[in-house]
Amino acid sequence: MAMGTSAEQDFDRLEKPHDAWRGVVPPESYHVLFEEGTERAGTSPLNQEKREGTFVCAACNLPLFRSDTKYESGTGWPSFYDFIPGHLETKRDFRMIWPRTEYHCARCGGHQGHVFNDGPQPTGQRYCNNGVALRFVPDGEPLPALRD
Repeated sequence: MAMGTSAEQDFDRLEKPHDAWRGVVPPESYHVLFEEGTERAGTSPLNQEKREGTFVCAACNLPLFRSDTKYESGTGWPSFYDFIPGHLETKRDFRMIWPRTEYHCARCGGHQGHVFNDGPQPTGQRYCNNGVALRFVPDGEPLPALRD
């Protein structure tokens, strides 16, 4: 996978087989993160999350997005216009009629969603994320330790 940014990484990449995450994350999260599934639009409580805080990978706890980059896209999935530099990787997805760019957690490789060029400024990007692939940590609470 190609890096989505040139920023230096502040973590070690996990070399853990996808099957090792079974039982660590809920089945619906496993399906999205490690089988590249998609949750049904409008089902994630994170779509309505308005507090300040950090969205972390539901598998390994790597921080991926800050709440100040979240916006209402009208798609039914949590959407962000930017990510924490160095914490996402992208690759081309040819499963639909047209190619798309999917993105993954740079640490554990867990599938998060797809990025589109129809987001707000300043980036013009829409990181359309599966809510079950994330956990929200409100400001004032410590971020969870990275999980191996």
